[in-house]
Amino acid sequence: MNNDNRMRNNNNVKPKIIPRREHGISRKGIGGNALKVLYRLNRGGYEAYLVGGGVRDLLLETQPKDFDIATNATPEEVRRLFRNCRLVGRRFRLAHILYGRDVIEVATFRGHHASKKSDKYASQSNDGRLLRDNVYGTIDEDGERRDFTVNALYYNIDDFSVRDHAGGMEDLKNRVIRLIGDPETRYREDPVRMLRAVRFAAKLNMQINSSTAEPIPALAHLLCDIPSARLFEESIKLLQTGHGYPIYLMLRELKLFSPMFPILEGHFTEDSSSKAEQMLTLVLQSTDSRVNSDQRINPAFMYAAILWYPLERRAEELSFENDFTHYDTFMMAANEILDEQVKSLALPRRFTAMVRDIWQLQLRLNRRSGTRAYKLLEQPKFRAAFDFLEMRSRVEGGQLNELATWWDVFQKADREGRNNIIQFINKACPSKKTCDQPHKRLNKHKPQSNQE
Repeated sequence: MNNDNRMRNNNNVKPKIIPRREHGISRKGIGGNALKVLYRLNRGGYEAYLVGGGVRDLLLETQPKDFDIATNATPEEVRRLFRNCRLVGRRFRLAHILYGRDVIEVATFRGHHASKKSDKYASQSNDGRLLRDNVYGTIDEDGERRDFTVNALYYNIDDFSVRDHAGGMEDLKNRVIRLIGDPETRYREDPVRMLRAVRFAAKLNMQINSSTAEPIPALAHLLCDIPSARLFEESIKLLQTGHGYPIYLMLRELKLFSPMFPILEGHFTEDSSSKAEQMLTLVLQSTDSRVNSDQRINPAFMYAAILWYPLERRAEELSFENDFTHYDTFMMAANEILDEQVKSLALPRRFTAMVRDIWQLQLRLNRRSGTRAYKLLEQPKFRAAFDFLEMRSRVEGGQLNELATWWDVFQKADREGRNNIIQFINKACPSKKTCDQPHKRLNKHKPQSNQE
């Protein structure tokens, strides 16, 4: 963390105007659809600015993922200008301009909650969290309302200048993530800002200013009040955009990981040596590698891996308490773990269904005699299940290593080779029960409490 303890007070500070000749932003770097929106707003008599991450990334000479626009036009006025516009959001009223799959987000300048008139359009909870915020204002007020200094940068389509409202240009140069205003107040307004600070720091290879970071551990519990659907979307941005492992380490350091994955709290150790922690390292590093190599990823695989060892422990607990088969106990535990997890992160059903498929196939991969191995190869989720088996083998070793190697060889063999491999299995295990061990009961021992 940065040791600079300065706190900027941005109220009543005039923005710095950087003319075109003094910054590196070119319209060639701005998406064509974003330019269309900027120009039409400008021709319609409204102020129009490219704002936030798009400006920040262009100044850092990286390609923005998307382009957001700020204007003094109200959402209804924006809709009158664009036939391809739809208004979204209750907490923050926004206009989305649709060009096929490309969505340009247009926000009206936000104002301060300074008068009773604003009560009709804004509300806060007792702990300071913003529940509704549709108070409109000027560009200067909007700049003060932004979260981080590096996001309070505006590119003016009218004269191609950049407006810096909070010293963001200096912080970009010094590679510092700094919150605008009093950190505790801003985090209470929207606790997700704590997650955004971590994400920006890891994504941009920057440091979080010490005053911005200091209150986070004590306020991490506020994430428990955030809707689980919103936290799920944030978890995707945090863990599946190519910087998941360093973000995970920073989340752990700032006590932000447990509010999203409370089930894992009992698996954390001082030296990060538990099986669950080893699995987190493997799956997040693997995901980062795939994202940065432009390979496809499926969020369900990551969640299946993250929750596997809590699932194993829960199955042991249920087996200790009941006299069920291994399969029945395992599926009961799977349902309980997922039911608990969706309370904090609302995983969509399509993901929880795939998580169950990957988990269930772990029970079947040991059953290779007869025609079972061929049937498993035909399962739609076999490849994901095999990849997870390999990952488990790297954590546990032993028989799992042998099993993963067997399946790797079997997949790559031709038909004759596969037949020979199966014949060897059948000869080595003349009894299917001996070889496959279906529906075995879990060992009747009291489950471990803190470490695997």
